Amino acid sequence: MLLAETFRLLGDPTRLRILMYCLNQPRAVGDIAGSLGLSQTLVSHHLRLLRGARLMRGVRQSRQIFYEVADSHVSDVLTDMARHIQEDHAED
Repeated sequence: MLLAETFRLLGDPTRLRILMYCLNQPRAVGDIAGSLGLSQTLVSHHLRLLRGARLMRGVRQSRQIFYEVADSHVSDVLTDMARHIQEDHAED
């Protein structure tokens, strides 16, 4: 099922970190790798999977590609889940 596969992709901590890092603005592969302490090869691999699942998209600006969350549906799910987790921890 496609929905289960999408959540499986979101369940990987590295992919989730990449998505969250790109949530507010488009980022280049080198910026993602440097800021998250990952290799560019690893970031590129995860971006390929995220693009394939239509969770991220690349926007070319001259010679570079900047990656961003694909649309408001994806950003809303990520933002809502982050808020949900913060609320749960606030009650502890």
